[in-house]
Amino acid sequence: MPRDTLRSHDACITSDHLRLPRRALLQAGALGMFGMGLADLSRLEAEASPGAKSVGGRAKSVVFIFQSGGPSQHETFDPKPDAPEMVRGDYGVTRTRTPGEWFCEYLPRLAARSDRFSIVRTMHHIAGREFRNEHSSCMYLLHTGTTSLPPGDTNASIGLPRPGRMSWPSIGSMISYAVPPDRSLGLPAVVELPRASGMGYPGREPGPLGAAYDRLGVDIAPPCHSKDPAGSCPNCFSHDDPNDPERAPGPGPKAWWDNSSCRKPDFHRPDFGLADGLSIDSLTLRTGLKERMDGLRRNLGTLAEAGRMDSWDEHRRQAMNFVMASRPGHADPFDLSRESARTIELYGREEWGQGFLVARRLVEAGVRMVQVNLRGWDTHQNAFRDLKGKLLPSIDRCLSGFLDDLESRGLLDETLVVMCGEMGRTPKISPISPNGKNASGETFTPGRHHWGDVFPCFFAGAGIEPGRIIGRTDREGGQPVTEAYTPEDLAATIFHCLGIGPDREFHDAEGRPYRIYRGQPITPLLA
Repeated sequence: MPRDTLRSHDACITSDHLRLPRRALLQAGALGMFGMGLADLSRLEAEASPGAKSVGGRAKSVVFIFQSGGPSQHETFDPKPDAPEMVRGDYGVTRTRTPGEWFCEYLPRLAARSDRFSIVRTMHHIAGREFRNEHSSCMYLLHTGTTSLPPGDTNASIGLPRPGRMSWPSIGSMISYAVPPDRSLGLPAVVELPRASGMGYPGREPGPLGAAYDRLGVDIAPPCHSKDPAGSCPNCFSHDDPNDPERAPGPGPKAWWDNSSCRKPDFHRPDFGLADGLSIDSLTLRTGLKERMDGLRRNLGTLAEAGRMDSWDEHRRQAMNFVMASRPGHADPFDLSRESARTIELYGREEWGQGFLVARRLVEAGVRMVQVNLRGWDTHQNAFRDLKGKLLPSIDRCLSGFLDDLESRGLLDETLVVMCGEMGRTPKISPISPNGKNASGETFTPGRHHWGDVFPCFFAGAGIEPGRIIGRTDREGGQPVTEAYTPEDLAATIFHCLGIGPDREFHDAEGRPYRIYRGQPITPLLA
């Protein structure tokens, strides 16, 4: 059997996972840890990782910024000002600091900083067209760093549990396996924010690596009540928002929906299951804990009988770490009250900026990978209204502030920053349905649609040569005309910058080896 092929019995099966409320799971984990002996604790720490070492990569951490929905290459980093209007779009261009290169006119701050990062314009998917133009499929391909779906899967099935699936680990899980952080950190290797529970996309699971290498998803943004929410609160919106000013979101009597409770960008600390009377102080006391622990264990029923205690041990260990990392007197990376007003203004007082700020704090704390999800890039309709008014100003300010802060603190030299969506957008502009109406009852306005044949990717920081534009697309921005790169190559580039060598392997529960690398690093990017 080839090293990089997973057989069906290697799959992650839903019945193997605990069906418990998150709070109960974390409480049981925290309490159970105090019921263990030091030898048990040592065993858990010893088994948490293979103790792999870096082979000299410059990056200590990676921040992966995921533009969920697929941003348009034309309205970001690959404009086509000389193309026909139906391809060119409504926007002009702005000159960058990279000689002879232009970005979309609504990215002026990033254009002024183009000497600090590089763009690969010719990322693409090589899967069948039925896969490379659909969200779920492309999200799986991007996040696992692969070029094909598991055998038997479709775009419709890949996001659903399926017994017997041959599942490849996510890029984050392989990073967690190959270059685990210091065990004293108290947080997992990979953290996803700011609305992890609302991001049900496939491809971020650990697959055969198991629960020890899963990511921690946290919800730290306030609830957003936008219809089909997109963008960065308080600059959030819906692509279905009416163009009729009298029906604009707000408290008015003719408003399509009331957004008056949806304008708070301030983050909160994640709930690690400390509600219902279980305080951090109580966790430091042994008195009375055993009785509570035993009660919770009784509720777990047949876990041991089902042979799933290994996974339960890992959840218990991580739960304790989450709680203790946030106890008073420790540098809680989620607590933005410690940041100055000047720093917060640099990032922007909005959801995306604060997400980047938490990412910086997690990197400083030693987390190996932080994924920041940016929603709303699926611009089928009202594309030019929403990109100009919402999406582009937010990313231009927040990402520029993030780069400035990393550089001023000396963190950009040891942090790899990568940003892209799961696909690009069609070269030609058209309404998604010529005669149809959107959810607010207005006729669909033009936008661009799914396009996996080419999309741009942003790279900055450790291991990256800045100021480069790599790859060229055709006159319409729809096809690569120079060398193109796949998600396998993207993953290999990240691994290379982190010092994970091309011969590294991981092993499944039965000891079978698989190569971590499936592609080649994008060498024109590398310093």
